[in-house]
Order: sequence, then structure tokens, then C-alpha cells
Amino acid sequence: MPRFNRQTDVIDRTKLVTDSYKNTQGVRRFLTAQCGPNFKFDRAFMAWINDGNLKTTGDVADEWTRRHS
Repeated sequence: MPRFNRQTDVIDRTKLVTDSYKNTQGVRRFLTAQCGPNFKFDRAFMAWINDGNLKTTGDVADEWTRRHS
């Protein structure tokens, strides 16, 4: 599987979160668009993102929304 280029690739709900995941400005823009203007990272949420389980950026947005609804 080709690695995701955070500089040039478009982030959508289907992108896999891999071990090279970084909280770039593009990721923050995507999650703010998906979750709303109150989106922010916290330690527990980051731990969930990086827990080693397969997930997509859509799963990440859905989990943040679930935790903050």
C-alpha cells in the first residue's frame, strides 16, 4: 500500500490511520470540518487514535463526535 503524502494527498473519511499518522494542519482542517469548530485534540483521544487498531479518518471524526455529544 502506498504511503499517504500529508503534503499533497486529499484527506477524506476513507484514509487509513497508519503508524505514520501526524496531526498536521490538513488533519486539523479535516477534523474541524467534520466535527465542528469546537474540535480539539486531547491526550485520551490521541491515545485512542494511536492504539494500533485499524481505523479511518472517518472513524476518528465519528469517535470525537461520540465523545463530545
